[in-house]
Amino acid sequence: MEDLPSKHNFEEVIKRRGTDAKKHNVYPEDIIPMGIAETDFKCPQPIIDAMVNRAEHGIYGYPLNSTSFNQAVIKWQGERFEWEIEEEWVEFAPAIVTALVTAIQAFTHPGDKVVIQTPVYHPFHSIVTNNGRIKAVNQLILKDGKYLIDFEDLEYRLKDPRTKLMLLCNPHNPVGRVYTREELLKIGELCLKHNVIVASDEIHSDLVYSGHKHIPFPTLSEELQQISLVFINPSKTFNLAGLRTAAVITPNRFLRETYRERVLSNRVDGRTVFGTLPFEIAYNECGYYADQIVEYLEQNVNYLLKYFEEKIPAIKVIQPEATYLIWLDCRDLRMTQEALNRFMLEQAKLGLNDGILFGEEGRGFMRMNIGCRRAVLEDALQRIENAVNELS
Repeated sequence: MEDLPSKHNFEEVIKRRGTDAKKHNVYPEDIIPMGIAETDFKCPQPIIDAMVNRAEHGIYGYPLNSTSFNQAVIKWQGERFEWEIEEEWVEFAPAIVTALVTAIQAFTHPGDKVVIQTPVYHPFHSIVTNNGRIKAVNQLILKDGKYLIDFEDLEYRLKDPRTKLMLLCNPHNPVGRVYTREELLKIGELCLKHNVIVASDEIHSDLVYSGHKHIPFPTLSEELQQISLVFINPSKTFNLAGLRTAAVITPNRFLRETYRERVLSNRVDGRTVFGTLPFEIAYNECGYYADQIVEYLEQNVNYLLKYFEEKIPAIKVIQPEATYLIWLDCRDLRMTQEALNRFMLEQAKLGLNDGILFGEEGRGFMRMNIGCRRAVLEDALQRIENAVNELS
């Protein structure tokens, strides 16, 4: 039973430079780093306490593959998303990208095609091509400030007999979509029709804003349970990315066994002492933190939307339905991508993500991480405003 919720201080100032923080240490001190997808918030106190207590034991040998890991996943998915999971459906993974690579290797062969929906999280591109598979690109359509699925094109990609797997990103990074039940059912219907397995990356599923609801893909129907795997990780919600622990869930026995065979052949089943512990504490004890971070981030989103609309109208914000990653449409600045990157870094003094990382469709765009204190966000937006004003 989780204790009564406590109030987490998301305004706490925490020094991160000099702490091996990749996000912060790659830039000079006058740059605000707003790229890599992690927050600047301290993780929940129950996780810190459990880690300190475990560290004080002084022995860090091989950990037991305890079913408490599976039970933590069952608890979280049941309480948050009303998904009733069985223990044997859950598999440990050292990271979601590693797990997606394992799925690509397990369910496709070199020369097969894998569907991705661009612009999309940049490793989706490389993990397909680096494994000798071919990207089948279903480009999302930007219409009236919102990205929609081109279902006609999606079916064209799926019906190719060489297409064996679809990598679904939901909630979507970087465009912030939370796909509706109708959209997900349509994806599922097409994948069933053309015998394509769905690997659904749902790492941002806890960070969904008002008016939207995350739906785990296998919960849509019994049929879709049998063709899908879900990949989750508490890292984005609780700021645990450096601990390298995720989970893969699939109700289908054949998919589980096929995936597991590849896990064993690649030897990516080794758990870590300081990986599974915070994973379990997060899902068992820290629901209060997940609720509060969404509330805090949504306030950041609302502040940002109003600021751009009123003071920086030359840059259009794609309103996020989830995630703390903001997709900025900078095409009205009429810069080359190289010039846009230099402008943000050298004039605005911000370390953002180059839109091209997410696919050619990201040309003219930048990705901005607002998982930070409000004062930092205010400073960043003021910098963009000043830099844009200097252009004119």
